[in-house]
Amino acid sequence: MDVYMKRAIELAELAASEGEVPVGAVVVKKTTGEIVGEGRNMRESSRNALAHAEIIAIDMACRTLNGWRLPDCAIYITLEPCPMCCGAIINARIDDVIFGAYDMKSGSAVSVQKIFELPYNYRTEVTGGVMEKDCADVLTLFFRRLREKKKIQKNFQKTLDKSVLM
Repeated sequence: MDVYMKRAIELAELAASEGEVPVGAVVVKKTTGEIVGEGRNMRESSRNALAHAEIIAIDMACRTLNGWRLPDCAIYITLEPCPMCCGAIINARIDDVIFGAYDMKSGSAVSVQKIFELPYNYRTEVTGGVMEKDCADVLTLFFRRLREKKKIQKNFQKTLDKSVLM
């Protein structure tokens, strides 16, 4: 289990290095242990609201396995999925969702909503908190750096404004 979450964390770190919110996801074929899809957040670079890590990983898995159903698959995600991604997971018929950090703002597996407990035509098992600290640390560091960068830019702008007035 840890090996797949570690790969998802690597993808999240790659996303962070590209200025994206650091979320990574991998889809694993459970019988073989093979990673059949992986993704990282790419919303900013693609300018596409659909470019969540989970959606990209599911798309790759569907292409790899040549079908829209992903039976006998699990998805490992560094952050609890949002409503859109939960819907994609249900529609792809993924058996298991394993995520790291809980998302108290938009997590829809257990935190804000429990979408997987609704009476849809397919049941997905959910496990949260896997390597939670490692997953949360990637997010915390990213947002700390983002706040610091904004503060520096704000101070620089103030300095420019003052020099123009003099």
